Amino acid sequence: MLRAALGWARDLMLSVVIAFIVIIFIYQPVKVEGTSMMPTLVDQERIFVNKFIYRLGIDEIKRGDTIVFWFPFDQSKSYIKRVIGIPGDTVAIDRGTVILNGKPLKEDYVPPEYRDNFSMPEQRVRANEYFVLGDRRNSSNDSRTWGLVPRECIYGKAVFVYWPLTRIGPLK
Repeated sequence: MLRAALGWARDLMLSVVIAFIVIIFIYQPVKVEGTSMMPTLVDQERIFVNKFIYRLGIDEIKRGDTIVFWFPFDQSKSYIKRVIGIPGDTVAIDRGTVILNGKPLKEDYVPPEYRDNFSMPEQRVRANEYFVLGDRRNSSNDSRTWGLVPRECIYGKAVFVYWPLTRIGPLK
């Protein structure tokens, strides 16, 4: 009986260590706060962020990725937004329509009721920086307001919704 209890304790301890390593180094649970990414993400939703994918170069940051980053002007705050422009791109906004590299960007993830009439002159995305926008444009604080996100501020990619259970699944 003692041997069985010790085996059980060993297995439990190993499971806790593995879970700790996964949560600390690979996937981090995050609570969404705010409505700027609706309808993709909603306020108080729980998601997993893959912190490993960009750090080790397993994947590059791409247009359309939903990233989590430290706010460039106050790194005690974490933001989540969609990547629109990558280094070398030009981005402009004409009455709410994003113009990427001279062509209107098709954005099926932004419903008409979440669009705005904001305009912004064309700008080039510099090396190691990214242009990001929230999906709910009429209530998002993003690159239109405070500029580009430096690569060193980006710490992960949002990959999976785990709460509420009605929305569980991979992030699209």
